Amino acid sequence: MAEKITYKRPDGKECRGYYVSSSAGETAPGIVVLQEWWGLNDQIKGVANRLAEAGYRALVPDLYRGKVTLEAAEAEHLMSNLDFGDAATQDIRGAVQYLKGSSPKVAVMGFCMGGVLSILSAIHVKELDAAVCWYGVPPEETGDTRTIKIPIQGHFALEDEYFTPAQVDALESRLQEGKVN
Repeated sequence: MAEKITYKRPDGKECRGYYVSSSAGETAPGIVVLQEWWGLNDQIKGVANRLAEAGYRALVPDLYRGKVTLEAAEAEHLMSNLDFGDAATQDIRGAVQYLKGSSPKVAVMGFCMGGVLSILSAIHVKELDAAVCWYGVPPEETGDTRTIKIPIQGHFALEDEYFTPAQVDALESRLQEGKVN
């Protein structure tokens, strides 16, 4: 069953999100799904719905506070105004804590902008059990990826002009230096 929910962030503020329960019950593993730069749109809700059908509880934090767009210029504006540190340590961590309330294992997965945030969450959200990044590389100054203690999986393209193979190779080197699984 899909519904809009409100959950607490670690700082006590509230965040809204799109939550889908699983037929496996409230103790099923949880996945926090992180949006692309378009916002919490039907496509990302569809990802959460498919995960629920596969037996997971899924929660998509509304990082743009209700704003969704189809226009690239507006998406870029929304993304550039997002505080990535606050999103990872508050909105996403709050979503992880919400799912951890009854799920023993919780992962995060994100796409593009959400991929960047999935890696930042792997660095900063200690409650996480795993992270999956779909084509996103955070700037080195946002956190030391060598400190990640959970398994992480990354999916990248060889012809991506935004997250280049050189950036991915540098990320992979840092992960290897930290002996990240």
